[in-house]
Amino acid sequence: MDKATQVKALLATIQALAEAIRELKEVPSGHLYAQVIGKLSLENYQYCVGILKQAGKVTEDNSNLLSWVE
Repeated sequence: MDKATQVKALLATIQALAEAIRELKEVPSGHLYAQVIGKLSLENYQYCVGILKQAGKVTEDNSNLLSWVE
């Protein structure tokens, strides 16, 4: 897979996770990961969620509850 294809796949993954969290408003991180476990490694999942958190779109509390920031 070339670099451009990898970047597109990463962006699509981040967008899909963002949409799921936005629609649910809040979701336990483990529950969300359980839905993508066959398609996404834990490391990549955490990386994508980290990007959303750094962008200020998602917060995560001590109990790993992901919440969409309006």
